[in-house]
Amino acid sequence: MNNTFAKLSIIIPAYNEAATIHQILDKIKAVELLGNLKKELVIVNDYSTDGTSEAVKAYMNVNTDLNIKFFEHEKNMGKGAALHTGIDKAKGDIVIIQDADLEYDPNEYNILLNPILNGHADVVYGSRFMGSNPHRILFFWHSIGNKFLTFLSNMMTNLNLTDMETCYKMFRADMLKSLTLKENRFGFEPEVTAKISRIPKVRIYEVGISYYGRTFEEGKKIGWKDGFRAIYCILKYRFYKK
Repeated sequence: MNNTFAKLSIIIPAYNEAATIHQILDKIKAVELLGNLKKELVIVNDYSTDGTSEAVKAYMNVNTDLNIKFFEHEKNMGKGAALHTGIDKAKGDIVIIQDADLEYDPNEYNILLNPILNGHADVVYGSRFMGSNPHRILFFWHSIGNKFLTFLSNMMTNLNLTDMETCYKMFRADMLKSLTLKENRFGFEPEVTAKISRIPKVRIYEVGISYYGRTFEEGKKIGWKDGFRAIYCILKYRFYKK
């Protein structure tokens, strides 16, 4: 197992997640990482209006043993912008993206870490559409939309991913930081996929993960307009030149 990696940076973009963010932080805290990796939590509050900032600060005051870096935007800029801030501030050797809700399970970090630590992968995507882990059954048209966006992205990148839109993306930090990322909202997913696929000799893997999806009443934020933006970004970054 590769012992050149010492720290995993967990980037958490947060917007109006006061009700659940302490729960996801508890789950992250409880995870024991492969390879004795240390954890660095990079939380970026994207100008929440519901007390997310106070909830994070209260959690930090109680859990002083957890390495948490907390940053706040002075206006709402979008998930992609929060991720840009987190990527810039992260100091770990490996980076993973973690939403502040409870749709994805931090207990599965090691599933994604394994191919990287064993020297096989530089990037690992956690797919909601493969494997035998539990998946909440929700929206037919969302699943069709996700599969269409993945199909279109694959056409443009010549990859064969099953879930381009997944939150769980894990990267070697040096590769992720080498990218110039522009998208401030949900266009981040197709943009980072297109740009990471162009790195010479990059090794991209995919593993099955569980998915505990939310309804809109429970706080789900992505909508059909974001899907059209994703299509635009897939086509735009197919022809993007650094």
